[in-house]
Amino acid sequence: MSLEQIELLENLGLKLFFVAIFLLIGLAIQDVLKRGNVPKFGRYIVWLVLFLGCAGFVAKGIIEAAWEGGGLG
Repeated sequence: MSLEQIELLENLGLKLFFVAIFLLIGLAIQDVLKRGNVPKFGRYIVWLVLFLGCAGFVAKGIIEAAWEGGGLG
């Protein structure tokens, strides 16, 4: 394997790791909300914050890809 292939594999593995972490965080939050009998408004706020965090992560990845594709990175 060339150095570029190894770097690409590491980058892909890291992104998949972050996706798995976000999924596990979501499952843990869902369990805590169910066991804690949290009101609906509180649940909506918690899920909104979690979604915005994931959206920020995705936006960062898209921006990085665009910069690297344009030769800026």
